Amino acid sequence: LILALGLLVVVHEFGHYFFARLFGIKVEKFYLFFNPWFSLVKWKPREPKRRKLDKNGRPKASWRDTEYGIGWVPLGGYCKIAGMIDESMDKEQMAREPQPDEFRSRPAWQRLLVMIGGVLFNFILAIIIYAGIAWKWGADVLPFGSVTEGFNYSTEAKAYGYHDGDRILAVDGVDFSTRNIDDLYAVADAKQVTVIRGNDTIIIDNPANFVTMLPNGLFDKDAPFRYPAYADQVSLGSPAHHAGLIEGDRFVAINDVATPTFDDVKATIAANDGREMKVTVERGDSLVNLAITPSGGTIGFVTRNPLKIYNVEHINYNLLQAFPKGVSDGCTKMTTYVKSLKHLFSKKGAQSVGGFGAIGEMFPSKWNWLTFWELCAFLSVILAFMNILPIPALDGGHVMFVLYEIITRRKPSEKFLERAQMVGMCLLLALLLFANGNDIYRMIFK
Repeated sequence: LILALGLLVVVHEFGHYFFARLFGIKVEKFYLFFNPWFSLVKWKPREPKRRKLDKNGRPKASWRDTEYGIGWVPLGGYCKIAGMIDESMDKEQMAREPQPDEFRSRPAWQRLLVMIGGVLFNFILAIIIYAGIAWKWGADVLPFGSVTEGFNYSTEAKAYGYHDGDRILAVDGVDFSTRNIDDLYAVADAKQVTVIRGNDTIIIDNPANFVTMLPNGLFDKDAPFRYPAYADQVSLGSPAHHAGLIEGDRFVAINDVATPTFDDVKATIAANDGREMKVTVERGDSLVNLAITPSGGTIGFVTRNPLKIYNVEHINYNLLQAFPKGVSDGCTKMTTYVKSLKHLFSKKGAQSVGGFGAIGEMFPSKWNWLTFWELCAFLSVILAFMNILPIPALDGGHVMFVLYEIITRRKPSEKFLERAQMVGMCLLLALLLFANGNDIYRMIFK
């Protein structure tokens, strides 16, 4: 979590730094994490013997003007740009006459690019990471329609009308048979979901804010989809081996009761422990009956991986193909995240807001590079969008005031900007306390 946030914060602040330096604006500090009272690490480059001068004979701003460091409060980071009203609230500097190398002395279009630099770099980072994931690991594609035995649903989803075995056919009238099963948000966010249940077509009406009612997701976490039982391996000396079960056999029925899924086979075997069963399997084009007596609730076979049964298509990408894939994934994640924010304004949605604890729970207990990079990319998308919101103290607040200046040709007073910054910081602090308070509440009472 710390490594991921550290990477995202550095990239975000470097976006501001890059455009500031591009336009010759002085950057006084560049910090990962905040450093009230002291810093864990800080470094200030030595002054050169000779400084480059601008056309008026003044020393030009340089990367050597910046103090680089790591703070001790891991709540983000900052890039202190000279002549800008930010979280440092440096009123003493703002009281002096504007200098040519300060932010406030630059034209509005330059200030606008400096302010959107962090958001832009975060989104570019997400695209690069998604492209890297596609290049390194490729992508597995499994359409909803390929899961012929349907899905296992979470307890919460079952309470609202879903049944284990339901096959998703359409979402709000749009055919979903060819859509990738990773697109679960669209199912949970829909008003109506059409499923096939046995031989019937059923329409399920999702309640309002259904997404917020699914803390464990739409599908069962341990076994999201159902699949037929094939004997992939048969243990030597096991009841199945003695009865003549061979690799490749597909279980069709036990004691003349159909067993279309592995869950059915597993439950029936456990229920008949110690009793001889009539097991019907499909072998090639024929049906074969076997007499098997379970021992200890098992008969001694390993079922085939469902990803092999449903022929998941693995797509490999070369470097040139990976970048369009990265752009597509980045835009899709951004769109899905923006759509999900509407649920925050419901009671359930507000209760689901989380802080660092909730983000930390997204990471696995054991290191996994693929998961790490997927979460880094997703968090980078979130950081980009949250920062562009038009809230004072966020990048979007500064952008809002610059756009106001461009449109009206009237610049807000520095006193107004200082007060807006204070209001924004109070709002952000309240949100931070609320989100992390939710984490503590869930940890104690749930």
